[in-house]
Amino acid sequence: MKILFDDLSYKISRETTRQYSTSFSLGIMALSSKIRNPIYAIYGYVRLADEIVDSFHDFDRKELLLKFREQTDQALSEKISLNPILNCFQETVHKYNIDVQLIYQFLNSMEMDLHKVEYDSDLYKEYILGSAEVVGLMCLYIFVDGDKEMYEKLKPSAMKLGSAFQKVNFLRDMKDDYQILGRTYFPNVDIAYFDQVIKSQIEQEIQDEFREALEGVKKLPNSSRFGVYLAYRYYISLFKKIKKTSANAIINQRVRISNGKKFSLMMSSYLQYKMSFL
Repeated sequence: MKILFDDLSYKISRETTRQYSTSFSLGIMALSSKIRNPIYAIYGYVRLADEIVDSFHDFDRKELLLKFREQTDQALSEKISLNPILNCFQETVHKYNIDVQLIYQFLNSMEMDLHKVEYDSDLYKEYILGSAEVVGLMCLYIFVDGDKEMYEKLKPSAMKLGSAFQKVNFLRDMKDDYQILGRTYFPNVDIAYFDQVIKSQIEQEIQDEFREALEGVKKLPNSSRFGVYLAYRYYISLFKKIKKTSANAIINQRVRISNGKKFSLMMSSYLQYKMSFL
């Protein structure tokens, strides 16, 4: 029975999320049970594509990503895939009528990671849109469950939140991105001259996006509000730690939040959420 395979598919995406991200796992667990599986499906899908471009250096990554795109097309067309992650992703896309153009925008940004790109402002915005903002919009389709008016109302905030998350990731991962993968995402920034002034400018941009995003988080349905707020609080905590870290240290070490701190944040976030949102 296909229902057994579908169940297995979601379990694999859930385990993928747990293996790769404690923070997102905690956030998803704080969502209503009825929308956890679809969010796992989205995370599993984007993580698989991200692994292709970031980790599989002993293989032809361009060919692997091309096959992944083709398999995505096939799964969406046939409404099934023998790849469990693709299978639950296509089911989620169809169930929530997710705009497939968001998927292709995401894949386009993944393809950009296969090349050494000198990012200017326009390319930077394009990459952020595809790698982060559209993922937030895919999730928003699930959060609003068909309410098109709410989707349009919350769309700008969802994009700001995705963008802020990604830019925090850029700062956190600057060492590996530059030294291992040879990437520099921030436009017109030479890492050799990365200093506190440049870092502060980037941080102000992120701070503004977090502020705008929070207004949208407050307006999410009850089924998703706390889970998204928890992810927001985790990233704010990481962001604060990055702000306290010098520009020189950022390019030589990866800033982390311990799992113990993440669980502590979960408890404090719940109390703050109850006081702030009710």
